[in-house]
Amino acid sequence: MPRQPPLPASAADEAIIVGIDGGGSKTLIATADRSGWAFRLQRGRGTSPLESPDWREALAELATPFAATAGLGGVAAALPAFGEVEAASAAQQQAIGDLFGALPQRLLNDVDAAHLGAFAGGPGILILAGTGSMAWARDAEGHSHRTGGWGDVIGDEGSGYWIGSRVLGATSKAIDGRAPATGLVAAMFDKLGFASDDQMNQFLGWASRLDAPRMQIAALAPLALALAETGDPAAGAIVDAAADELALHILTLERQLGVATLPWSYAGGLFASPALRRAVTARVGRAPALPRLPPVGGALLAAAQHLGWQTDDAWVETLAQSLAALSQASELPTGA
Repeated sequence: MPRQPPLPASAADEAIIVGIDGGGSKTLIATADRSGWAFRLQRGRGTSPLESPDWREALAELATPFAATAGLGGVAAALPAFGEVEAASAAQQQAIGDLFGALPQRLLNDVDAAHLGAFAGGPGILILAGTGSMAWARDAEGHSHRTGGWGDVIGDEGSGYWIGSRVLGATSKAIDGRAPATGLVAAMFDKLGFASDDQMNQFLGWASRLDAPRMQIAALAPLALALAETGDPAAGAIVDAAADELALHILTLERQLGVATLPWSYAGGLFASPALRRAVTARVGRAPALPRLPPVGGALLAAAQHLGWQTDDAWVETLAQSLAALSQASELPTGA
């Protein structure tokens, strides 16, 4: 993994930190002061180097105004694929260096930051389900372990893309008669703005024009999650299958760690669905711990830790409350 820039002796005296939570479909960036009070939060485009050719431009567009913050002491950037793909990680480190210069920097995987936020740096297992999927564990000794996160070509089971692909399959089967009727057909055509006549040609035409297939297909996942709540059999089967896969991530980490008592929590937009949360909880066999901080809060916590700031329970609670207030005021979903 690329080395982190050294920490100057004076950096811990600065009062402001920046946290970046990158993702495939969106990126959040926030600032906080030494007390843990977050006072600025903004959303931008996705910054995954594996699926967005213009990820550098998107990152610069969002982060440049924050890099000019007076009194800035450090930044933590939680980015997709960091530490997983060597070339991408090197490019990400260069991009953050270009934006923030000699400022103390910590780069980490976006799921690692989500874990830090969910457990405030403590042990536990985090399952993330957004455009992609991955589970990250940190044991009592502070060692990290992971399952999943192989990308949509190899895996990402239970992710938004994985669910969206199954929405496409269920819809096509219902259209041509290989499967019973499902509300997914009407929901999908309504979402895409298609008329109900000539369904096959419209469906195939849409698929042939996709220019960002991973994100566009993942955007169909909420249709299955919403219809599962109404009892639609096809949607329910998709959500159940996704829950099987997501729970398997957690149960595998428990087996590998030899412990079944670690708390588990969740992150990612798919877990806004009560149906998915219930299904995963049933398979894990115990209720999840509510995340103490959203992923962007995990990035801010990583920045504060890198500077050696005191980040006790009161600091974490201040950060959580202030981020929630910022999110509500700006209607930004910090927990997604």
